[in-house]
Amino acid sequence: MTFSIAARCTRTGQFGVAVTSSSPAVAARCAHVRAGVGAVCSQNVTDPRLGTRLLDLLAAGSSPAAAIRSVVDSESTIDYRQLTAIGPDGPAAAHSGARALGQYAQAVGPDAVAAGNLLSGPGVPQAVLDAFAADPAAPLGRRLVDALSAGAAAGGEEGPVRSAGLLVVDRVAWPVTDLRVDWTDGDPIAELAALWKLWEPQASAYVSRALAPDEAPSYGVPGDE
Repeated sequence: MTFSIAARCTRTGQFGVAVTSSSPAVAARCAHVRAGVGAVCSQNVTDPRLGTRLLDLLAAGSSPAAAIRSVVDSESTIDYRQLTAIGPDGPAAAHSGARALGQYAQAVGPDAVAAGNLLSGPGVPQAVLDAFAADPAAPLGRRLVDALSAGAAAGGEEGPVRSAGLLVVDRVAWPVTDLRVDWTDGDPIAELAALWKLWEPQASAYVSRALAPDEAPSYGVPGDE
């Protein structure tokens, strides 16, 4: 019911996740990121606790492969789960349990990992990674949204998706981007792309206002706190 990408930007040190699903509010359960540590997804009959465990293992020094192996070896219900993880350096990793739903697949690239279940075809994760790699100079959020769009264009899920989300962390403790379409009868990926287009020119200003409000200029942003 879900496909996703977890990625890093080697140029900025940011980490991010983009995810979409036929289920509501997918990003609230499946997307997990931590500044300076990594990005992971826990999906398919989702257990959000596994996302937190993977990030804790990465923070303690485990590689993505070792972190996933530790979770796989210790979870009695792991056959239901699909996991991805990427850290600051080295290869990403993924696990798809034998009881993952429908047609499932995963793909690992130099700076990203993609996975999905109930897919229209096994090539969807690789299409996601190919799109992510197409413009490495672009902002990470834009690359992730473009990657999600490419996965949908390659067939995406078997049925319609209803929610989508984007999480990006940078050098501060909180996500610098946290955009969600929790339910729509339209196209959640297109709606997420529109949200990103609105958010992208404002994102750094909100960080500046948080860290140094006396120095940050007012941009006249609608809804500015």
